[in-house]
Amino acid sequence: MHPDLFELSVSCTTRAPRGQEVHGKEYYFISVEEFQKRIENNDFIEYEQVYDGLYYGTLKEEIERIEAAGRQVLFDVDVKGGVNLKKILGDKATSIFICPPSIEELRRRLEGRGDTSPEMIEKRLAKAEFELTFKPLFDRVVINDDLTNAFTQLDAIIDETVEPSINR
Repeated sequence: MHPDLFELSVSCTTRAPRGQEVHGKEYYFISVEEFQKRIENNDFIEYEQVYDGLYYGTLKEEIERIEAAGRQVLFDVDVKGGVNLKKILGDKATSIFICPPSIEELRRRLEGRGDTSPEMIEKRLAKAEFELTFKPLFDRVVINDDLTNAFTQLDAIIDETVEPSINR
């Protein structure tokens, strides 16, 4: 999957870390006030208020850091972030929509994690139904029915995307 060519962009969020998540590795965990200050400073290439008071965003400096290291940036963002990044980056980006096989399966997975309240699960499921309406706006779609199969599909998409530039 060309790990030497890519690096995952670490997003900012105002949510609290879950489990063993580490600041600067899974996310940059910052306060709502700090996030809003960074919005005012135009520090984000894209951001969204996903839930009331819960922000996620991609820092411009994160992209600059990865590109300065000679790597291509991989983004793991929600659908609005993906659509926004595609608008901003155009043909320089390949957008991939990763979706669950069904809302029922997503419910089973969320409940199985054991770290999400029933109320938040309902919010997440409603949001997922909404997000599925964005699927046609993405370049490619991968259904995460089986993790190995999903990785194989992602690997093939990345190979298609990367190979022309490698052969130059």
